[in-house]
Amino acid sequence: MEQDEGQPSEQRSGRAPTSKDVAALAGVAQSTVSAVMSGKRSVSPETRRRVETAMRELRYQPNAGARTLRTSKTNVIALVVRLGAEIDAAESVPYIDTVIEQARRHDYDVLVSTQREGPGGLTRLAGRSLCDAFVLMDVQQDDDRIDAAHDLRLPVVLVGRPEDPRGLDVLDFDTRRSAELLVDELALTGHRHIAMLGELAGEREQFTFVRDFYDGARERAAAHGIDLTVVPRHSEGWEGVVACADRLLAHAGDRLGLVTRAPQVTEWLVRILHDRQLVLGRDLSLAALCTDETALSFRRPITNVSPRPRTVSTRAMSLLLERLDGVGGPARLELVEPLGLMRRATTTLFDAPR
Repeated sequence: MEQDEGQPSEQRSGRAPTSKDVAALAGVAQSTVSAVMSGKRSVSPETRRRVETAMRELRYQPNAGARTLRTSKTNVIALVVRLGAEIDAAESVPYIDTVIEQARRHDYDVLVSTQREGPGGLTRLAGRSLCDAFVLMDVQQDDDRIDAAHDLRLPVVLVGRPEDPRGLDVLDFDTRRSAELLVDELALTGHRHIAMLGELAGEREQFTFVRDFYDGARERAAAHGIDLTVVPRHSEGWEGVVACADRLLAHAGDRLGLVTRAPQVTEWLVRILHDRQLVLGRDLSLAALCTDETALSFRRPITNVSPRPRTVSTRAMSLLLERLDGVGGPARLELVEPLGLMRRATTTLFDAPR
């Protein structure tokens, strides 16, 4: 019978390739293959390349079931994402993608959970031994998942700061410093008034990063002697922003700068200004907390401070992987600092500041 040329013998025989097969093809020890997949010890770039090439040729995939039986580990990290009206789903994508990328680099898979079960969902995932650790995103000040996460006795990293983290590691972005940079930009370019769209009127700010953003902006504006107005919304969505437009633009003829915290709000304000024939970068300014990709997606690129989503997720995963490797010590709180402000087309240069 004629053999199928160009196919490894393991594929022709129908047998799934093993790490031993990968080691033989790459000309390395089986332990070296394990090191490449786990990242737990250094491997030279040339050796790594040979192992990865062999894995691709053999179409090798680690046997997760056998590994779990052998080590009592699943090599799965649960990423719990909170989706809702207050969360911009599009802005969450870089955070999620980076967690997955970092996990795969260390031979972990990621189970993404967008369930709305609250604490019960965490307990269910842990109780079924589906994962070794958790990343909880979009953590609120009074988050009802914290107690359950603490009781899991598994490594957990919180992305977002609760009032009481219960001894869990916390990673967050410094939005207070971001607001200071945005206000500084408007002060240094000669603005007299700053307007910001606030949260829903009468509702407590649920996220620490939101509270810090407004507090930082208010304090910085006061230090510069600039009038700052935060206009609360009375309803969600486009209609809520339209209803606030007159108050936001009350000083449009007197060196006004707008500061926005959420990309969706930024987009809505750009539409409103276009409808009113006000030109950003000429009649007034706009500076936003948003990624560089979002800032550059507008017809007139937006002056911005990036929340650095990939850095936040990378640092969160570094914390989690240390705990999975048995690194002890007290719980840590890390704040990722903004790199700075990027001035773009939406900043108006008025006269020199007073």
